[in-house]
Parts: sequence; C-alpha cells; structure tokens
Amino acid sequence: MLQRWRAAGLVWPALLTLIMLPVLIGLGTWQWQRLTWKQDLIAKLEARVKAEPVSYTSALSEFLKSGDVEYSRVRVTGTFDHANERHLYAPRSSSQGWNVFTLLKPEGDQPPLYVNRGWVPDTLKDAAKRAEGQVAGPVTVTGLVRADEARSMFAAPDDPKGNRYYLRDTWVMRWGAEGLPPPDKMALMRIQGYAPFSLDAEAEPANPGGWPKGGTTAVHLPNSHLQYVVTWYGLALTLMVIFAIYTRQRLAALGGSRDQTPLQH
Repeated sequence: MLQRWRAAGLVWPALLTLIMLPVLIGLGTWQWQRLTWKQDLIAKLEARVKAEPVSYTSALSEFLKSGDVEYSRVRVTGTFDHANERHLYAPRSSSQGWNVFTLLKPEGDQPPLYVNRGWVPDTLKDAAKRAEGQVAGPVTVTGLVRADEARSMFAAPDDPKGNRYYLRDTWVMRWGAEGLPPPDKMALMRIQGYAPFSLDAEAEPANPGGWPKGGTTAVHLPNSHLQYVVTWYGLALTLMVIFAIYTRQRLAALGGSRDQTPLQH
C-alpha cells in the first residue's frame, strides 16, 4: 500500500493532513472550553449586577479573602471630597467627554474610595459649570465595583496637572496635580490606605442638575466562541473531505494509467 501511495504522490499530503488535523481539532476543543468558561462568567456577572447591594465593609472583606469582587453591587454612605475630583477620558459618538471620579470618605473611618459619579461632556469638565451636582454632606451611593486597569506600554500618558487621565488607575489619580512622588520619597511616606477598587455609580438617583450622568458601566461581554468552535471543527472536517477526495482521485488516476499500459509482445 505504501508503494502505491508513493506512486500516487500521496505520502506528503497524508503527512501534512495528519499534522494539521490534530491542530484544528485541538483549537476547536479549546474554543469549546472557552465557550463554557465565558458562559459561566456571563451568568456570574449578570447575577451580580442584579443582586441586592452589599455593604462597603463586606466588599472589602471579600476582596481581601478572594479578590473576586468585580461588578458586585455595593452601597456606601459617606461625604464627597470634591477637591479630589479626577477626570477620566471617555469619548462618545455624540461628543468628547469625561468620567468624573470623586473621592468619597465613607462613614465609620473606612478607607476612602474613588467613585465614578458619571459622564460629562467636555463643555462641563469644569466643575464650576455644574455646581448643582457638587453635593455636600453625607450621601449614599450604590454602584458596581471596578478594578483598576493594568497600564501597558501603549497607554497614553496621564496629565495630572491638567486633570486628564486616560486609564482607570486610582493609585495614580490619588496624587492629583503633584503626580506620583519618586520611589525613594514614597518609601519614606506614610501612605493612607485607599480602597483597592473604585465604584461606578448607578444612573439612579440622578445627581442634582443632571450632571454627571451615572450608569456609565455597560456589562456586556462578547461571546463568539461558538462561532470559533464551528470554524475550527469545520476546517478539520473540510480537510478530511478534501484529502479523501484527493486520495480517491490520485489512486483512480494511478489505476487508470496502469490499465492503459500497452501489452508487451
């Protein structure tokens, strides 16, 4: 049989098929596992954003225990420190704009945390233009826990002096216009503990005057893994069908050429 396949020129196509087929099937299986993982993750997040809010203390405890508090609903009461307002770049199709992060000092001497109070257009970046929304005194905020974003080499540099930030990084935001202190100075400083996450305030109740507009978080995780499963398994099936057809044609051609060999006299 091997000699026949060599004569038909099928050895290398067979070897390539044997190499590629496990790769395609493996990729399809991996995407199937990813599909299961993504479905579980989506279900977990949907349950969290619809659940009754937990206390700030509970969220801190869970973070210290497992670190898994992303998108949990949290309710906290405290006072905003509007002098510590930070602006995170958040353009929309309608206009340029910013998410307004304000430091909240919770009751009960708990760690301060930054609250994303909502979005404002670029024309309202200046807090003086939306003074009605700069609420004083104790407030109760309900929102979703959000982790800081990892800073990559492609991230735009922040402009602390201009109060323009381009990455959700509350560690950087806390230093304000002064910017991060040098490492040697930071090591000698007694740094007040802040929350290890921020909070995205819900749309309701709305802020006085309508600005900032809360509810900036849209929990939507794309899930295209089933499409990838079909693609990789489909390619594997296509490869087998093409190889089978090609093999049949080559062997038939080989048999036909032998049948047509003239008789020796």
